[in-house]
Amino acid sequence: MAADKKIVTTSGIEIKEVYTEPSNMNELPGAFPFTRGIQKDMYRGKPWTMRQYAGFSTAEESNKRYHYLLSQGTNGLSVAFDLPTQIGYDSDHALAEGEVGKVGVAIDSLKDMEILFAGIELKDITTSMTINATAPVLLAMYIALAKKQGADLRQISGTIQNDILKEYAARGTYIYPPAPSMRLITDVFEYCSKEVPKWNTISISGYHIREAGSTAVQELAFTLANGKAYLKAALDKGLDINVFAKRLSFFFNCHSNFFEEIAKFRAARRMWAHITQQLGATDPGAQKLRFHTQTGGSTLTAQQPLNNIIRVSNQAMAAVLGGTQSLHTNGYDEALSLPTEAAAKIALRTQQIIAFESGVTDTVDPLAGSYFIEALTDEIEAAAQLYIDKIDAMGGAVKAIEQDYIQQEIATSAYQYQQEIETGEKVIVGVNRFAQQEEAPGSVFRVDDAIRKMQSEKIAELKATRNSEDVEKSLHLLGIAAAGTENLIPFIVTSVESYATLGEIADVLRGVFGEY
Repeated sequence: MAADKKIVTTSGIEIKEVYTEPSNMNELPGAFPFTRGIQKDMYRGKPWTMRQYAGFSTAEESNKRYHYLLSQGTNGLSVAFDLPTQIGYDSDHALAEGEVGKVGVAIDSLKDMEILFAGIELKDITTSMTINATAPVLLAMYIALAKKQGADLRQISGTIQNDILKEYAARGTYIYPPAPSMRLITDVFEYCSKEVPKWNTISISGYHIREAGSTAVQELAFTLANGKAYLKAALDKGLDINVFAKRLSFFFNCHSNFFEEIAKFRAARRMWAHITQQLGATDPGAQKLRFHTQTGGSTLTAQQPLNNIIRVSNQAMAAVLGGTQSLHTNGYDEALSLPTEAAAKIALRTQQIIAFESGVTDTVDPLAGSYFIEALTDEIEAAAQLYIDKIDAMGGAVKAIEQDYIQQEIATSAYQYQQEIETGEKVIVGVNRFAQQEEAPGSVFRVDDAIRKMQSEKIAELKATRNSEDVEKSLHLLGIAAAGTENLIPFIVTSVESYATLGEIADVLRGVFGEY
């Protein structure tokens, strides 16, 4: 949208870029502590990135869905990986049986990555990859593919989730013990700051903490405590906070309590600005909390699934009013299966209707100054700070996770929430109130078990045709580096370029680091 373009309501009333009380001029968007947004003009300058999370079955099938989403107006891709890929097993491994391609796409080697992005120039899109324990390997494959496409690595952009602490606390797809896992993360920070400077090297994730049953305040507190642990680990490695903190991003959930979610996002920005400042960040870019939001998967119901369209719209609107930089809206049928194309399209259209029809993007932080929103923002910040102070007293997030503190807090909240649903104190429309007899769902999306066989055949063919000497040499050098202190990313990049598989690379690191 042109910066000088006059924006008016349907009645011709002009909308100003920002509204503020004369007494509150020091609290402006784009200025520390960024409560009101990280950019001065927010969505008047540039809309949020409309990302749709996709990835299932084989790289070939996921590639078709990506081309479909891009044709419908998506401007960022978000890749879901299957469980074996997330925990470092190739599709032909015994432990992969029954899981290949089910909750995401199976990626066994650079060959699969080439197929996944066939016909898509990496320099023209941003890609978010939801991957943690094997994040360095998938990032290495993405970098190797960008090099093959002839892209300038200094210009490619995207995000790797790379947040292992929330895996120990809430999700479970870790491989190695915490210390070597933290080393891999800071190796990614260091490598990308030099080689791929526009890449977001971590997406510190509250999403899965919330999905595991935490409250909004716990999601905020535990996510920022994890963020603080990553800042300290990078500082201990000698990295410059004014450089690496600019490439940290966050990933939050947006559930259904409309005003609480908006206040949570406003509090998050303010708290992170103070945390980074306390740890030495002086550059405003290093003090800004940039975040992606996904609507709440666990709030979706299998009963009366079309009700989920309303839930997702409500949650998406809260994320936009809260100032998100990027947004994924869930498909209405996700409580039944992976989303169908029809559900994915409605999810994307939901974002487009909010962006282009609702008027909420016409002014920055439109709810600022509401007595309720400002008070709620302060209260959420105060409640989250109590948790952070307690975690700091334990020695930080890693220690709190090792002592099972964060896991127990989440479990207690999840239990309490379930009790409230079962007693009817918490109303879920179509589940414990306004329920009705329903027919079995019609078209749901199913992934065929035969894809494990297809992936296994691809791996066998790859191993028969690649240069096995190059593979052995690169894996051997990776093992030596892992036993020492060198940055491991260049060794992983060389390994994937020789077409070593994800499982082979993870096995080398298991051999050195052990499993947790």
